[in-house]
Amino acid sequence: MPYKRISIDEAKALMEAGGATVGDVRAADAFSAGSIANAIHIQQETLDDFVASADKNKPLILYCYHGNSSQGAANYFAEQGFEEVYSVDGGYEAWRQKY
Repeated sequence: MPYKRISIDEAKALMEAGGATVGDVRAADAFSAGSIANAIHIQQETLDDFVASADKNKPLILYCYHGNSSQGAANYFAEQGFEEVYSVDGGYEAWRQKY
């Protein structure tokens, strides 16, 4: 299944429903400065380990700064066999402003 773009409100609802993995694909300094609660920082260096160890049947919600880079990451994870992949429109900036 290809990835799906979702709003921050849809992402929050999925997170609150439980069972979703949240991945932050921003740079390390941005992740350290602030992130969505319980997010896993996914970098190029940790990508293979994440793909090998993550539950591909759980929803995977990805975000970046504004919702652009996470689309490329979401496409990659969908190609790797993740069943339910989402890219958050507006990214962390939209999330931070609302939540």
